[in-house]
Amino acid sequence: MPRDLTQQPQRPAALAWLEAGYAQAVAVVAAATGLSWLVFPFADPANLIMTYLLGVVVIATRYGRGASVLASAASVAAFDFFFVPPHLTFVVADTQYVLTFAVMLVVGLVISGLTLRIRRQAEAARQREQRTAALYAMSRELAGTGAVEDLVGIAARHIAAVFGAEVAVLLPDTEGRLTASRLEGGFAVEENDLELGRWVIEHRRPAGPGTATSQSARAVYLPLLGHRGPLGVVSVRPRQRDTFRTPEPLHQLETFVNQTVLALERARLADEAQGARVRAETERLRSALLTSVSHDLRTPLAAITGAATTMLDRGTPLDRRVQQELLESIRDEAERLNRLVQNLLQMTRLESGALQLRRDWHPMEEVIGAALGRLAGSLGDRRVTVSIPPELPLVAMDDVLIEQVLLNLLDNAVKHTPHDSAIRIIATATDRKVTVEIADHGPGLPAGDEVRVFEKFYQAGPRTRQGAGLGLAICRGIVEAHGGRIWAHNLPEGGVAFLFTLPLTAAPPVSLPVDA
Repeated sequence: MPRDLTQQPQRPAALAWLEAGYAQAVAVVAAATGLSWLVFPFADPANLIMTYLLGVVVIATRYGRGASVLASAASVAAFDFFFVPPHLTFVVADTQYVLTFAVMLVVGLVISGLTLRIRRQAEAARQREQRTAALYAMSRELAGTGAVEDLVGIAARHIAAVFGAEVAVLLPDTEGRLTASRLEGGFAVEENDLELGRWVIEHRRPAGPGTATSQSARAVYLPLLGHRGPLGVVSVRPRQRDTFRTPEPLHQLETFVNQTVLALERARLADEAQGARVRAETERLRSALLTSVSHDLRTPLAAITGAATTMLDRGTPLDRRVQQELLESIRDEAERLNRLVQNLLQMTRLESGALQLRRDWHPMEEVIGAALGRLAGSLGDRRVTVSIPPELPLVAMDDVLIEQVLLNLLDNAVKHTPHDSAIRIIATATDRKVTVEIADHGPGLPAGDEVRVFEKFYQAGPRTRQGAGLGLAICRGIVEAHGGRIWAHNLPEGGVAFLFTLPLTAAPPVSLPVDA
C-alpha cells in the first residue's frame, strides 16, 4: 500500500510533462542533433543551426510556449556541446560563438513566438468558423419555426452546444414576471438568477463575466432587446469559468442572441399579422352580413307587412281565395326569412368554430323526405324525382345539419330554375361513402364558377339578389365537418348537379331501436 502511494503521483506528473510537450521538445532536439552529426563532416557549423531552428518550428506548431522555449535553449546547448570546438564540452574556445549562441537563441524564441501566434490565430479562426457555421445552422432552423416555445428551445440548444455551457432563457409571463421558459444542459434557475435577469431587463445591459456588471457571477446574462422593448433574458453558464473573459466569445454570443431576437420578433409579428387578418376578415364578414341583411331581410318583411296590412286595412271582408293567397304569401315569406336567419346563424357558428356535430345512425331517405316536406310550398309545380336504392346503408351523421344542406341545395335549385322544371335527387353508396346528387334543369353555372360558387357571398351569374350568397358556403362547411366533400358541375343536357359525399367509417347497427 505505501509503495502504491509513492508511485501514484509520478504517473500524472509524467503524463503532464508529456502533454506539455517537454519530452517531445527534447526528442526533436536529439533528432536534430543526430541529423547534424551525420552531415557535420560535410557542412559548415553555421548551416547546422538551420536544423535546430527547424526543430523549434516543429515544436512551436504543435505545443505551447514552454516546450518551444525549452527546444530553443536545448538547441543552443546541443549545438555548443557537439559542434563547437572543443567538442563534447560546454567550454567555448572562440568567443565569437557567444554571439552565435545569443542570435540562435533569440531567433529560436522569435520563431517559436511567431509560430505560436499563427497557431493561436488559426485556432481562433477555426473556432470562429465553427461558431459561424453553428450560427448559420441555428438561423436556418429558426427560419423554419414559428412557435415561440420552439424558437426558444432551438436557440438554447445551439448556444449550449457551441459554447459548452448551460443555458436558461427567461421570458416574462402574462403578468410580467420573469420565469424560466427553457432550460438546457441542467441549468438550475435560482432566485439570484431571476434577480440579475430583472436587472438586465430594467437597465437593458448585459451582466456577468466579461461585462461591466457582476463580473463575479457564474453566468452571463444578455437581454433579448427587440424594437419595442426587452423580450426576455438569455443566461449562459459556461463549464469553464474563463470562457467569456476575452471579448471575442462574448461578441459571438451576442450574435447568437441577436439572431434569437430577430426570430422572436418575426414570430410575434406573424402572430400580430394573423390577428390583423382575422380581424379584417371578421370586419369584412360583418360588413357583408349587414349589407345582406339590409336587403334580404327587408324583402320578406315588406311582403309580410304588405299582406298583413291588406288583410287588416280592408273595410270589406276579403274573398276567401284572396285571403288564402295572402296567408300563403305570409307563410312563404316567413319561411324564407327563417331560412335566411338560420343561414346567418349557421355561418356565424362555422366561422367561430362552434359547430358541434351530433352524429347518429340515420337513413338517408328520411332526411331527404324531411327536407322535401319543409320545401313543399316553395317547390310549387316542379317535378321532383327521388332515386334511393333500398339497400342504401345507414349513415352516421348529424341529421339536422345534413337536412340543412339539402334545404340549401334545393332552395338554390328553386331560385335558379323555372317553376315547372324538373329536379332529381339520387343517392348511391359504395363500401366507403354515400353520395347524394341534386340536379336541376336551370341555366347552369358560368365556366370557372364550379369552385367559386361555394365561397361566402359569391353569387354565380347576374346579381339578382335572391339570397345572401351563404347557402352553398354553409353546405361546404357542414359536409367538410362530416369528413365529406361537395362539388358542382354542369350537365350536358343543361342545368347543374350538386353532389356531396358522407363517409362510411364504421358498420351501422343491425337494427334501429323502435320509439315508444
